[in-house]
Amino acid sequence: MTLAKDNPFATDRILRVRYRPQGWTWEQLLARLASLGYRAAIVGPKGHGKTTLLEDLGEKLRDVGWGVRHLRLSRERGALSRASRHECFGTASRRDVILLDGAEQMSRLAWWDFLRRSRHAGGLVITSHRPGLLPTLVECETSVVLLRGIVDELAPGAGANDELESLYARHGGNLRDALRTLYDVHSAG
Repeated sequence: MTLAKDNPFATDRILRVRYRPQGWTWEQLLARLASLGYRAAIVGPKGHGKTTLLEDLGEKLRDVGWGVRHLRLSRERGALSRASRHECFGTASRRDVILLDGAEQMSRLAWWDFLRRSRHAGGLVITSHRPGLLPTLVECETSVVLLRGIVDELAPGAGANDELESLYARHGGNLRDALRTLYDVHSAG
């Protein structure tokens, strides 16, 4: 039995794995975001890297001089608190980009209110499971090759190719769930 601190697939180790661009560079992504007027969506199913990409994009935007405001919604917390709204929108300027993770959690009315309130910011980038709320900046995709690269980074030689292919298929491309399964496998020894 492996101790949690020794498990190569422990949460703290997985969170250090950053988004890996698939067919584009950060410069290209920032140029595309600018062409969309800094209002765009990162789209894809659960476990495909949307949150990680949004976090990394926030750092890239800070590096080029933007102020960044992060907001996060989840199934458990599907609405922004009054304090969060005030903090975000009360002082947002044209030099701020609002990053909203989990936009699909909002009701239609809450979404339209959010759009109205965010118009004073210089930009808005959201994550969503489906396209259509804003123009799509990136559609996050995964692959067995990507899973293999992450596994090799965390635990070299930990997964045979056919095992990873099976794991990838079983989880429908959700890398988060595949890595959780690997955590369980390594915990059991």
